[in-house]
Amino acid sequence: MNLRGKQKRFLRAQANHLQPLFAVGKNGLTPAWVDQLTGALDKRELMKVNILQNSDATAQEVKDYIEQNSEIQVVQVIGRVLVLFKVAENPRFQDLSVRVAKI
Repeated sequence: MNLRGKQKRFLRAQANHLQPLFAVGKNGLTPAWVDQLTGALDKRELMKVNILQNSDATAQEVKDYIEQNSEIQVVQVIGRVLVLFKVAENPRFQDLSVRVAKI
């Protein structure tokens, strides 16, 4: 699903109350880290990722890496926090993506 402006605004509003669940640290970006993100997003569809102070990666580098190596879409980048969205494969967890599709 390619997100439009209204859909991104809706997702940003939904993510406002969320706390970051994953972090990018000194180990940097790895395929295993992206696999963990994908697994978590299959159950949640929307989450925040924090880039720690000791990380060598910038927010733009993390955004590019995630989008190039997975189906995850970066909805928003604010400072060192990214909001990520991915449609869940299991229909049981597709509550948010169904609402996004109607917008």
